[in-house]
Amino acid sequence: MSNPNLQALTDAGVSIWLDDLSRDRLETGNLKELIEDKCVVGVTSNPSIFQAALSKGDRYNADLTALTKAGKSAEEIVFELTTSDVRDACDLFMPVFDRTSGIDGRVSIEVDPRLAHDTDRTNEEAKKLFEAVDRPNVYIKIPATEAGLPAIAATLAEGISVNVTLIFSLDRYRGVMNAFLEGLERAHQAGKDLSTITSVASFFVSRVDTEVDKRLDAIGTDEAKALRGKAGLANARLAYEAFEEVFSTPRWKSLEAEGARVQRPLWASTGVKDPAYPDTLYVTELVAPGVVNTMPEQTLEAVADHGDVHGDTVTGTYAESREVLDALDRLGISYTDVVELLEREGVDKFDKAWDQLGDGVKGEMAKAEA
Repeated sequence: MSNPNLQALTDAGVSIWLDDLSRDRLETGNLKELIEDKCVVGVTSNPSIFQAALSKGDRYNADLTALTKAGKSAEEIVFELTTSDVRDACDLFMPVFDRTSGIDGRVSIEVDPRLAHDTDRTNEEAKKLFEAVDRPNVYIKIPATEAGLPAIAATLAEGISVNVTLIFSLDRYRGVMNAFLEGLERAHQAGKDLSTITSVASFFVSRVDTEVDKRLDAIGTDEAKALRGKAGLANARLAYEAFEEVFSTPRWKSLEAEGARVQRPLWASTGVKDPAYPDTLYVTELVAPGVVNTMPEQTLEAVADHGDVHGDTVTGTYAESREVLDALDRLGISYTDVVELLEREGVDKFDKAWDQLGDGVKGEMAKAEA
């Protein structure tokens, strides 16, 4: 039996994805249980998630030893281990993929974050990952940096489905949607079947509140305190407004007539960082038709336990959301400064996690060689 709160969320048009992947989840049957009981229809991963997975337990030890003895480098081993886990997860989600005609049942794997500012190498890495996983339901994650936008278009043009990650600003989100449309147009010109190319755009939520609230606390006035915890939701809701606008244009309609599917907004960073806020805040207050919400397991369990799903909480909030951003601007909090900082920090965080992942593998390699 599916959990009633999570089923209500699904019925409201939200696809529930888990923001975590590990060999432990795969081999213990935990992920299968989440699919069956918690309405989970997809998975996202990133360098931080893989670094955490490889640092715990011993489920990777045999492969690490074998690959080390085969003379593989640390980077080759990371590639082998991560693509193997994603391939196995893709197989697990294949029934969901088939049941939803390829909309859900998706598993994401990220390009090397050190390439975030290199268009050509990002595109090459995306193709390499796609070929290695070799499953139709894999999403290749590409960050929405300035260099990432043309790589997104180029990857989609090759017929590879993409999860665009690290989106913080409304302007950049519009750039992402433009790259999506451009990629589909190029794919169509090349004779590719547009119905097989899909994408999600991962718009980050809680990190916006973390940064904005810190600045509001520094101001400390009653007006500032009243705006705490509102920026993340306002930003995401305005992103949905942009989504509705772009996917009602003649440019999109012509692609849709050729079989193309919309690039769905995906709410990422939905775990609540401030204990003063409800732990389901970035789920129940971002319900809208045709979105994805990728949740850490703690958030998923919170929604299952006490999430109050009360219909669409996005459509019709746009004027109120604009007023939140305007009020922040009046207090001297620069939206541009906040989102640019968050993008830099997001790339840096994944860079560091990638380095830690490599260091951890090197440590295990040393044990295998001893």
